[in-house]
Amino acid sequence: MDVRFSDRANGLKASAIRELLKLTEMPEVISFAGGLPAPELFPIKEIKEVMMEVMDKDGAAALQYGPTEGYRPLREIIAKERMNTTHMNLTADDVLVTTGSQQGLEFSAKVFLNKGDVVICESPSYLGAINAFQAYEPKFVEVEMDDHGMIVEELEKALKENPDARMIYTIPDFQNPTGKTMPDDRRKRVAELAAEYKIPVIEDNPYGELIFEGKVHDAIKSYDKEGWVVFLGTFSKTFAPGLRLGWICASPEILQKYIVVKQGADLQSSSLDQRIAAVFMQKHDLNEHIAKIREVYGKRRTLMLDCMDKYFPAGVKHTNPYGGLFAWVELREDLDAGKIMEECIKENVAYVPGEPFFPISGKKNFFRVNYSCMPEDKIVEGIKRLGKVLAKYY
Repeated sequence: MDVRFSDRANGLKASAIRELLKLTEMPEVISFAGGLPAPELFPIKEIKEVMMEVMDKDGAAALQYGPTEGYRPLREIIAKERMNTTHMNLTADDVLVTTGSQQGLEFSAKVFLNKGDVVICESPSYLGAINAFQAYEPKFVEVEMDDHGMIVEELEKALKENPDARMIYTIPDFQNPTGKTMPDDRRKRVAELAAEYKIPVIEDNPYGELIFEGKVHDAIKSYDKEGWVVFLGTFSKTFAPGLRLGWICASPEILQKYIVVKQGADLQSSSLDQRIAAVFMQKHDLNEHIAKIREVYGKRRTLMLDCMDKYFPAGVKHTNPYGGLFAWVELREDLDAGKIMEECIKENVAYVPGEPFFPISGKKNFFRVNYSCMPEDKIVEGIKRLGKVLAKYY
């Protein structure tokens, strides 16, 4: 067919992660590729009971259109309970419910970016965000990271060198793909720089509550005195990704733009799913559920890191996250994790090659592994298989 697509459509590329997941759906493959929550931890029984209650008591409204901003009781819960790391006196009016936080990323690009505008992001950064932003044809500026996340001195340098930059994107907690976490002093400085340079910060926070040691960190938004920080949250990693429920918290002027964009995109997120989530959290303590997730993921994290230390060749480096879903592996600079991945698939084990996480530099000697989804016996066996392949190169 001689179909004339738009330049934007012609420029789109399939997600490397999604394409890779197709290869790993075979049951014999031990996949550390996806960022999937552990399905055995989903509260299926409780959700089933809540679904019946919603349909019995509120079925007609649950199946009807609703406001673009979202179901108000759910927005109140988000404002008062899930946004407590901001230490702000928030209400439902400060929250927009989205169809997953991925929608929040796409909307952020639509709200702030024109073709050729600069997006400042961590190096590496979340592939899903890069893909969402790329549709709007921006220019990326990568900011180096150390063991404590984005280096704020390098961020300030990037802002000075790109005075017309339109957006900063960061994942301060257990960053995807590295698992690194930004300390409080850096969070405060990011908020200060946003106000100083009058540039929005998109604070993507899907993993902040999945901390295995210590207390949940204060959000960058907690240091936001002038309203430049846009907070993206989600229930996908702490509750159930299939409900596709996330949220945006922003200043009124900015949030209104997101609301108008959502009206044009899908009118609203699912009325039924929003009610299910709200009633679940009214009847059950989500914090207790998250505590169970932390316990399981923490054990799997420790096991994976110990196995990498035991079975990977000397010289292979990895991060040591204390929360979230991912660890980041660094190989010798002359190695290509994408090509090595082809051998790993033959051994029925998979990871995500690191190159797509770098929007400009395209470094090839990294890969991401996920420890949340696989049971402990498969973590051990999968890391052994990876070590066997890597040993050929060391």
